[in-house]
Amino acid sequence: MESVVEVLESYRGRDKVIRTCCYGSQLVGGVLSRRAEAGSFSLGKSLLRFSAQLSQCRTVLRLFDDLSMLAYSCSYGLGTREEDAGVRWISVLTNVADQLYYPCEHIAWAADAELIKVKSEEWWLFTTVLWGTSLLLGILRSFRILLLMRKQLRRSRTDSIINGRFQLHKQMREEFLSIFSKTADLCNAIHWMPPGFLWAGQFPRWLVGLMGTISSVIGLMQMSSGNGD
Repeated sequence: MESVVEVLESYRGRDKVIRTCCYGSQLVGGVLSRRAEAGSFSLGKSLLRFSAQLSQCRTVLRLFDDLSMLAYSCSYGLGTREEDAGVRWISVLTNVADQLYYPCEHIAWAADAELIKVKSEEWWLFTTVLWGTSLLLGILRSFRILLLMRKQLRRSRTDSIINGRFQLHKQMREEFLSIFSKTADLCNAIHWMPPGFLWAGQFPRWLVGLMGTISSVIGLMQMSSGNGD
């Protein structure tokens, strides 16, 4: 109980819980809305509407994320502390994509809310492209880190430092989880691209919910693991 409260008291933890509930509701709602029974269909539609409201809630909360993202980007800079040039430049490009994501999403949201007179569709497309780009770069970064760790493990086979090897294996598991999480999100990002691009628009709602739920649960696991450390 205390751990749940601790997660909900933090902004990032609360966002992950809302995200999990959002995609979980879409998964269950998508499955139930496909059934012929009137009760199941009605419950499924209600869960889908609940999921849409939670998604809107997260969009509004992200209106205040620009400064924290900017502070992180500035602190990382050009990644001079990174030992590997590949990891450094992938991280810099990821930060650029993430930083541009927020204002594009804000404009799209404001257009949908009729606060400004622009077409929201173009800005939502920019948002999705930036999100997908960030996810793809994140996957490449994790693969690069795994490659470096694998080389490090090979060099340490003759060493007697067991704890160091244990930490490396633990970090490798985290990178594998990150790849699975980002791949699931990338599948959804492609689904929300314009029709004709790969499998854009072809996912049923329950599958979108499933991909998002997988990613969200992994995110909660990683947060729990981080707090445990």
